[in-house]
Parts: sequence; structure tokens; C-alpha cells
Amino acid sequence: MSLNQNGLGGAQPARQESDDAEVREIYPGASTAPRVKMRQRKRLTGSEVGMATAEYAIATLAAVGFAGILVFILRSDEVRGFLLNLIRTALALP
Repeated sequence: MSLNQNGLGGAQPARQESDDAEVREIYPGASTAPRVKMRQRKRLTGSEVGMATAEYAIATLAAVGFAGILVFILRSDEVRGFLLNLIRTALALP
């Protein structure tokens, strides 16, 4: 929308001179298409209330368990030696 400055210091929206302005449809035929009816939200039954929260809790527990296993594995001497050897080899390359 363009703004016109008037002498009073305020900006006001520009007005069209005629109501016969050409209107182009972005999607031709959209104005004649039937309206889409909105679906009503289905109420959750007693057994489904809180399901999303329970699913998030299970996923969080699985992630914590996986992180614990990774910490246990990475603290072992074999894995630590392997990682240190890998880093030393990578830094020694010309």
C-alpha cells in the first residue's frame, strides 16, 4: 500500500480514483470454486489425554539412556586410546 503525505504531517493510505480498477486473480477460477469446510476438532477421549506428553517423556528417557551409554563407552581406556591415536595421526599428516 502506498502512502500519501499531506500537508498536515500525517501519512494516509492512497485511495483509488475509481472502483473500476482491474483485479487479477492469482489463481484463475478460485473465486468460483466451492468453499472448503473447516473440520471440527475431535475431542480427545479419556484414554488419549496427555498422550503427547507421555511420548515426549519416553523419547527423553531414551535419549538420556543413549547418552549414558555413550559416556560409558567413551570413558573406557580402549576407546580413549583409539581416539587419541586418531587425533595424533591426523595432526601428524603433512
